[in-house]
Order: sequence, then C-alpha cells, then structure tokens
Amino acid sequence: MTTDRHGAAAAAACWVDLARQVLDIEREGIASVQQALGASFATAVEMLAACRGRVVVTGVGKSGLVGRKIAATLSSTGTPAFFLHPVEGAHGDLGMLRSDDAVLAISNSGETAELLAILPTMRTLAGPLIAMTGRPDSSLARKADVVLSTAVPREACPLGVAPTASTTATLALGDALAVCLIQAKSFDLDQFRTLHPGGALGQRLALQVTDLMVREGLPTVSETAPLAAAIAQLDHRRLGLAAAVDAHGRLLGVLTDGDVRRLVHAGPLDLNTPALRVMRRNPVTVRPATPCWQALEIMERRAITVLPVVDEAGVLLGLVHIHDLLGKGQIGFQRL
Repeated sequence: MTTDRHGAAAAAACWVDLARQVLDIEREGIASVQQALGASFATAVEMLAACRGRVVVTGVGKSGLVGRKIAATLSSTGTPAFFLHPVEGAHGDLGMLRSDDAVLAISNSGETAELLAILPTMRTLAGPLIAMTGRPDSSLARKADVVLSTAVPREACPLGVAPTASTTATLALGDALAVCLIQAKSFDLDQFRTLHPGGALGQRLALQVTDLMVREGLPTVSETAPLAAAIAQLDHRRLGLAAAVDAHGRLLGVLTDGDVRRLVHAGPLDLNTPALRVMRRNPVTVRPATPCWQALEIMERRAITVLPVVDEAGVLLGLVHIHDLLGKGQIGFQRL
C-alpha cells in the first residue's frame, strides 16, 4: 500500500512537472512574439483604427478557432468584426465583404491552401490585408500589406506538430491588438455596457451602486478608536476597508489592507495609536445613485478595490466592492 501511494505521488509530480514545462514553453512563445513587435504592429493598429467598415478575421483549423475569439473580442470592445471561414468564403460568403473592410488573415505556416485561394478576391473586395503568421517569408506574408509575426521557438506538443505555443502566442497578439484599439478609440465602460445589454456583466454595470453595496455590519470604528480596533474590523469583515465615523455616522477616514501593509513596512506599529491619526482623511467616495459602471471606472483609475458610499451630508451608507460589481462577491449574478 505504501508503495502504491509513493507510485501515485510520483506520477502526480511527473504530470505537474510536465504541465509546468508546457507553460514555460508557451511563455517562451509569447516572449518571442513580444520581442518581434515593432513598427508593423503600430501600422496594423492604425489601419484597424482607421477602418470604417468591419474587421474580417479569417483562418482555418486552430488558426480559425483563434480567429473567432479575436473577432469576438474586437466586436465587444468597439471594433466591429466578424469571422469568415475561407471555405465558406469560397462558396459565396465573400459577398459579405465591402471596400471599407479590413482583413486580418491568420495562418501559422502562411501556406494554408484554402486561405490562399480566396486572398486575391478578398484583396479586390476589401481594404488592407494584415497577416498574422509564423513565417514572415510565406505566401500569405507576401500578399499582405502588413505582417505580424507569430513565430515561436517551439510547440509545447512533444511531437512538435500540434499547435500549442503558436496558437497561444497568436491569441495573445490578438488581445494586444484589441487593447490598443480600445485605447485608440477611447472606448470606455459606458460604451462597453451599451454593447453588453444582455450579458450578466452588462446588466450589473447598468445598475446603481445602491443596488449592490453592502449595508449591514459595516466595518466602522468611532473617531477615538485605537488602531487595533480598526485592524480588527478589517480582519472581521474582510471587505478590504475599515472606516472611522463620528457620532452622526459621517465618514471621517478610511484604513485599507494596503495602508496596514505600508504602516508595517514603515516600522513597528503602536496599536494604541488613534486609528484616525493614520487613516486617509478624504477618501474617494460615491453616492448611492452612482452608476455601477462609473464606480468601476473610478476603481480602475484610482487602483482601489472598495469605495465608501455616502449621502450628501457625508454619512456612510455602505461599501461597494469591485468583486460585487463584477459578480464575484457577496452579491452574485443570480440576484439580477
């Protein structure tokens, strides 16, 4: 029995080691693509940002699956896009192309026959062609206006044939394009909410802070409470923030987990110190009627995870946590 347990443990360790090797190879692939970034990537972003039509993403096999995801990400973040399968394109779907569209063609080898067969027609019907390929000297690359290299040193597959590191790197490069386009188009959370009216996240962001804030058992201390009491509230409620309030419930200051870490790093803590002395006196707050998308935008801009909710007089009414805005906290999606 002991031998069996040792054997099982050794096998488990072997699988974990192999998985780590795979992730190392995939990380290596992304790093290689990152190093290859240059002027051509900036040109591709500018082309796609200037596109007045749609971005037509195309590819076959695993490249096609990655392309579908890239097209979906672009569409949901302000860049209209759709996926066109080359075989369907060859049988009539090329009729969907317009002269103001841009084409993003994906092929690791750059020699995919089905894709190459429709490129001449695509070049006639649509606008610029951007190629994502692992071979910048391939047939696809030679027909493209801009080439983005997705070349990786090796695949994670032990046979060296199954697309693994190459598809991961291509997917990551597609995300990089999408994020740059978000910035280029000044796409914001309000626009994201508009494009996601039926999704759970879109529904949450359409609510007001009052719908999602924590109201009961708030981690508060009096204005004369010692630091020890504030830390105890932090630990007990686990919302990432403790607040000091006056006799009327008005917010005076806040102490966050990050504040405590910084205090510890600065030197020995005197837990008898009045908490208000080390608290932030003018914290960022929101009103109950603040849209959730706006609260999330404030959190991201200020790099904070929880916001006090106050009324016009500054009375603390509740706390809203980023996890609750995203449906991962105490108030789940099922509440919608």
